[in-house]
Amino acid sequence: MNAITDDTNEIGKIRSILEQVNDPEVPVLSVIDLGIVREIKPSGEEIEIIITPTYSGCPAMDVISLNIKMALLAEGYKKVTVKNVLSPAWTTDWMTERGKQKLKEYGIAPPNIKQQVCNHEEFEADEAVQCPHCNSYHTQRVSEFGSTACKALYKCLDCKEPFDYFKCH
Repeated sequence: MNAITDDTNEIGKIRSILEQVNDPEVPVLSVIDLGIVREIKPSGEEIEIIITPTYSGCPAMDVISLNIKMALLAEGYKKVTVKNVLSPAWTTDWMTERGKQKLKEYGIAPPNIKQQVCNHEEFEADEAVQCPHCNSYHTQRVSEFGSTACKALYKCLDCKEPFDYFKCH
């Protein structure tokens, strides 16, 4: 049993464990990379993990909560609570830079830093999204929704490859 004595060291240890818990919909990202872990609260022998879903109806949150509990239980923690909070609402600003790089390497365009407006006639999209394959901005949105609700489907007009874009919000 892990008796929690030093909150700072314990939070770091727990954070390291959570860096191994991946999002089931985007398995290249940990829950830390995704930025959904809002708070780690050790208290005696109990641990409470506060998470915020990327979308209020995100179907992956139950699996994520279960995976967080299982990872911590596997490391010897006995009393683990995972609490979902909706406010403040999650934003792509909470994603780590490492996570955004992982998305690009995986073939998913990471969220833009800020909304960028393109010429509608040339790009047929409101936002300039860089192709994760060839780095071209000559892309076009095919569908507002990609493989999951948090992504949009794009195609590159240069390399012709389709790709998901992790939408800003």
